[in-house]
Amino acid sequence: MNHDYFIKSAKKQEKWRLQEAINLLPSENITSNQVRSLLSSDFGHRYTLPVNAMWSGDFLENSYRGTRITTEIEEAAEKLACEVFRGRHAIVQPLSGHVAAMIVILSMSRKGDLICSVPVENGGYDGYEEGYIPDIFSLRSTGLPFDSRSHNLKYDEATKMIRKKKPSLVILGASFILFPYDIEAIRGACEDVGASLVYDGSHVLGLIAGGEFQKPLSEGAEVLYGSTHKSFFGPQGGLIVYDSDDLDSSLRKNLTWRIMDNAHWNRIAALGQTLMEMKRFGKDYARQVVKNARRFGKELVGRGFPIMYEDLGFTRSHQLLIDRKIVRKKYHLSVNDLSIKLEKSDLIIDSVGRIGLAEITRLGMKEKDLPELADLFIEACDGNNVLKKVKGLRNRFGIEYTF
Repeated sequence: MNHDYFIKSAKKQEKWRLQEAINLLPSENITSNQVRSLLSSDFGHRYTLPVNAMWSGDFLENSYRGTRITTEIEEAAEKLACEVFRGRHAIVQPLSGHVAAMIVILSMSRKGDLICSVPVENGGYDGYEEGYIPDIFSLRSTGLPFDSRSHNLKYDEATKMIRKKKPSLVILGASFILFPYDIEAIRGACEDVGASLVYDGSHVLGLIAGGEFQKPLSEGAEVLYGSTHKSFFGPQGGLIVYDSDDLDSSLRKNLTWRIMDNAHWNRIAALGQTLMEMKRFGKDYARQVVKNARRFGKELVGRGFPIMYEDLGFTRSHQLLIDRKIVRKKYHLSVNDLSIKLEKSDLIIDSVGRIGLAEITRLGMKEKDLPELADLFIEACDGNNVLKKVKGLRNRFGIEYTF
């Protein structure tokens, strides 16, 4: 292995993923040049403690010097997060949405408690299943009643279950998320039994920031948290936003030296820059993401490709769901095998049946561009190599919704 192996590999990756491929993964996005420059800045090899870190109920004294600017960017990022997500408090230290979830769950439940979330078999997040986060914190876990026909909760059954089982924590949000939740309906049942209601916005955080999809905190969720690199076009990481002063103390107590230590300050600076971009451009971006997702669903179905929930308008998020059974019947392939086939033409989807429109929206594609993309998608599904056409389409666009 030559000394410049990793440098060359990074250049190869950037040429492919930034210049040639069209990314339709719902779990990824593309950052601005300013954000990328911050990720490689001096903050990347500096170290300090969070500004408002707590331990045993007391604020920690920072033992590091040379952190004046680091402290300023952390405080600025938290202030921006509050403005963008309309909350009173924010924590920007979590290294991922999963870490943010761990901090929230640890702070709002006790050993032996029951937590409820969207079932994995209906697109819920695997981490909330027993054996994962609940196992780490000695919790019990169960799924909320779900209606696959509407791809949403069965609200009457869900509220009855909450009142009967009396969980300490109810988590809304999912990995396969298409439609908003009726937070108010769930909130009433939670209040009746003293359960906390939180919202995992990992996939739809960018839409929420832009005022689309829904407004979890104003609709009744106590906490909004999630990943910052999916529909939200920031660096990989997580954040937490909430209103309660009492909860602020609980969450920060479980941050430093319990779930986390170092918080990667280059990422926090990059997140702050992304929050500035979202504050300025998020409304137009989020609206266009949803328009693009719904239009792409229509274009694919019109060409005979099986996208689910056409009768419901396909989606109100950045995601589309592929009907995996029909794909197998039509193409004699699993969705995993189909994703491998598409990647040979530099069209990238995931292996579980989701298509995401967030990144191509960040690149400036609009509804008028999607018939051409749909044609290439179908050609690749049919086994035709459309590498040159995909590259040609990709090269017509650059990063938008940025300063």
